[in-house]
Parts: sequence; C-alpha cells; structure tokens
Amino acid sequence: MAESTIQQHPLVGWDKPELDLSEADWHSSSRGLGDVQIAFVEGFIAMRNSGRPESPSLIFTPAEWGAFVSGAREGEFDLT
Repeated sequence: MAESTIQQHPLVGWDKPELDLSEADWHSSSRGLGDVQIAFVEGFIAMRNSGRPESPSLIFTPAEWGAFVSGAREGEFDLT
C-alpha cells in the first residue's frame, strides 16, 4: 500500500483565526522586567514579548486567558 503524502498541520484542532495584529492596541505590564504586552483583538487575547515585538504572539481564547492568569496568580509558573 502506498504511503500517504498528505501532511497534517502541526496544530491540528487549532480553532483560532489568523489575527491581523498590525493595528492592535498593545498594553504593557507596569513592572517592565521581562515585560510582555497584551492586546484584545476580535474576541481573543494576544500576548507578545515587548523586547521582540516582531516575534510570534501567543493567542488565547478568553477561557484560556482566564486559566493562564489564574495559574500565574497561584504561582503555577514560578521557578522553585
């Protein structure tokens, strides 16, 4: 049997649109250390590294963003 040449996208199940972030209104955190910026675009939350704004942004649904913020507040991502 011949092997299939169809390749699946690495983000199978990815249900987020390609957002145009060129006109996004980015907001920075107040501390400035390891600063990230967020923008609210078309019902999604985009997050980027302010030191490298040309790098890809992470895109969150509101539920994902809520879980991320909750985890950060609870120390889930702290280095120990």
